[in-house]
Amino acid sequence: MHGLFLFAISLLFIWLGRSILIPLLMAAFLWYLINAIADYCRRIFPYKNPTTRREKIYSKIYDFISGLFGIGAICGLIVLFITQVHPMFSELVAALPELQHKFIEFGDYLSNSLGIKFDANMLPNIAMIAKNIGTSTVGIATSVGMVAVYMFFMFVEQSTFNKKFSAMFPNKRQNKKMRYILDSIDDNMKKYLFVKTAISAITALASYLWLYLIGVEFAGVWAFLVFIANYIPTIGAIVACGLPILYALVTAPSLQLPILTAAGLIGIQILFGNILEPKLTGKTLNLSTLAILINLVFWGMLWGIAGMFFSVPLLVAVFIITAQFDSTRWVAVLLSADGNIPDKDED
Repeated sequence: MHGLFLFAISLLFIWLGRSILIPLLMAAFLWYLINAIADYCRRIFPYKNPTTRREKIYSKIYDFISGLFGIGAICGLIVLFITQVHPMFSELVAALPELQHKFIEFGDYLSNSLGIKFDANMLPNIAMIAKNIGTSTVGIATSVGMVAVYMFFMFVEQSTFNKKFSAMFPNKRQNKKMRYILDSIDDNMKKYLFVKTAISAITALASYLWLYLIGVEFAGVWAFLVFIANYIPTIGAIVACGLPILYALVTAPSLQLPILTAAGLIGIQILFGNILEPKLTGKTLNLSTLAILINLVFWGMLWGIAGMFFSVPLLVAVFIITAQFDSTRWVAVLLSADGNIPDKDED
């Protein structure tokens, strides 16, 4: 009973504090992603274990370059969005009322062709959606500012994290246990974020080239959507493929363009998402598909799209933590894909 009460209080806190927690998690995600990119860059540099004074100096220089490379990669994506994708978003928003009319015409065509009763009120009001997007711009800008502030202070205090951790757990056995858990989360999360971001970027680039080649409008917008949606398991791939296919189906004069759009985008998702990504991640995420979907729905109900975006990293953390304690290892077994869970650090 006491556990259920704490669980209910935690859910209430997560839901009520979403305006603070979501920007904080986004900042932590970007901060962690930059560190993951920098960490992978360091692995290709020499002097991983410097011994001489000269090697230590070179090692610090390489660390600095790696950090700059990670920050540069994220800044490059932001610049690409502002200069290339954002103007396309503006054009797409301006075209939404006309697109709404074409949706209605397409529904009428299906009604006449297939004999299905069609009600225009069943369609979402795209013009109203565009208006809501415009009115929420201020809130989005505020969130971006909060994310930037959080990230700045995370980088400023990053060098003190180890000292704080040691102060929090002065007991050697407890310190070793908690450090093992954090190191496990760190290793798995960095690999997941780095591989996921790389695969998402490659998938988005391939999708953009294909859509641009066959002549689908707003190819940059759909590619950006592919990049973001790929962080959301299962549903993300459906949305990333479905929206441009639906757009091509409504706007194209024949079925050739929608068929080419569907074939290309689905093929790219299968190649990179279902074949290449599992090989790169290996058994890092030995999570049950059912557990991922339930977790996706759970966080989606609490935080909407943002909750879906963070659902897998949060599940990975829960999976690793519950595997380290005898009283909760059964939870890790339920979350796993085949019953194999991370080894428990023996005190």
